[in-house]
Amino acid sequence: MSQWLKHCLVALISVCILAACSSAPKKEATERELYDAAKKAIKLRNFQQATISLEELESRFPFGKYAEQAQLDLIFARYSALDLDGAILAADRFIRLHPQSPSVDYAYYLRGIANYNLDVGIATQFFTDVDITSRDPGNMRLAFDDFGELITRYPQSQYAADARKRMVMIRNRLAAYELHAARYYIRRDAYTAAANRAAYVVESFPSSPEVEEALAMMVELYGRLGLEKLQQDALTVLTTNFPDGLAFDEDGKFKEQFIKEESRSLLSVISFGFLE
Repeated sequence: MSQWLKHCLVALISVCILAACSSAPKKEATERELYDAAKKAIKLRNFQQATISLEELESRFPFGKYAEQAQLDLIFARYSALDLDGAILAADRFIRLHPQSPSVDYAYYLRGIANYNLDVGIATQFFTDVDITSRDPGNMRLAFDDFGELITRYPQSQYAADARKRMVMIRNRLAAYELHAARYYIRRDAYTAAANRAAYVVESFPSSPEVEEALAMMVELYGRLGLEKLQQDALTVLTTNFPDGLAFDEDGKFKEQFIKEESRSLLSVISFGFLE
């Protein structure tokens, strides 16, 4: 055999060996390795990588030693990665699969936090002039329910105190939204709808700071609607609870402040004010 042929055979064998090595199946990480990798990523605040490791662990080892803790960590990892919808789904799944877990209160709490921040939105974090009371607080209501369920089921939970504080904030936000809607109806001359919104605030959020304004609004609106009995009842409650409030002048007389006569253009009328 010629020297040249020997070199060709050696080269061919080397290529085959390298090809075989490159095509060899990659060793898959064990359950412990995946869990340790996820924990390390969380510690380094690499929440995207932590999510990937935790999802793979949950997929490959659904009944493994670290499965329950991995599902709990996944809620936190998704939330910290600003995947709020994903965090809510992960919390839902944990609550459904582990209703008796000693950590299920944490799942309720994080679901509430995710719903809370999902409602506030990223825009309000960068633009201070955004009035969140003008936006429909859909997820805020869900957050209120999450925190309420946490407090009811686990009153001794370490997260209960913060949940109560957040429920007060949400309650005030919901009341403010109702009054924002009432003011909008007043501008549209829809006084009955406005009065109903104000009454809803008084009935549903009696301890919120917006109650005083809601009562004053009811007095004025019922007067405009000719509902004297309802007007007097609202005035009595307002006088009893807020005798020195902004609804009264220096002589203690009620002063109207919500209904203002405005000349509205035809374009404003036919567009319900949207094109003003």
